[in-house]
Amino acid sequence: MSEFIIGLTGGIGSGKTTVTNIFAELGIDVIDADIAARIVVEPGSKALAAIKQQFGAEYLDNQGQLNRAKLRSRIFSMPKDKTWLNNLLHPLIRQEILIQIAQATSVYCLLVAPLLLENNLQKLVNRVLVVDVDEANQIARTHARDPSSTAEIKRIIASQMPRAERLSFADDVINNQDVCIKKLRQQVIDLDRKYRSILSSPL
Repeated sequence: MSEFIIGLTGGIGSGKTTVTNIFAELGIDVIDADIAARIVVEPGSKALAAIKQQFGAEYLDNQGQLNRAKLRSRIFSMPKDKTWLNNLLHPLIRQEILIQIAQATSVYCLLVAPLLLENNLQKLVNRVLVVDVDEANQIARTHARDPSSTAEIKRIIASQMPRAERLSFADDVINNQDVCIKKLRQQVIDLDRKYRSILSSPL
């Protein structure tokens, strides 16, 4: 088990996946809250059955998988449904995250969670690392990978912690504002050295 955990977060479209992949290339185990969220709603799970009962079979696709895009559109327009879903899934996701942390073997591990701070998951980590960009970049980058409308992307941004507040929780910040991949990679390498140095220092 990795006893030193870095919580990596950032708004939608900030570049969390790219940063995470660089850490993984450096030999760091990654626990991804989005993957944990998919595991707990796999076909046959109690959570998926509850979602089907609550919202209807049309929220499952032809393979019996959760239609995440359809559900996401609903919960961002209906706050009561979002609350119901959060109350169902958050305890299950936290449990799955803890299982995966216990299985990590690298010198430290990374817990990647877009809603790390919103869902109070920072209590599980030793340091908070924020990948930071402005809203214009968030919208442009999300458009480039996702068919969502600008209005929907803005709703997602509005549902997340404001940029300034997120940064106030940060122990470390990666600036991904108009930087090339080479400079981004160097920031990750520098942080990796920092974390390894912290762990090798005497108490």
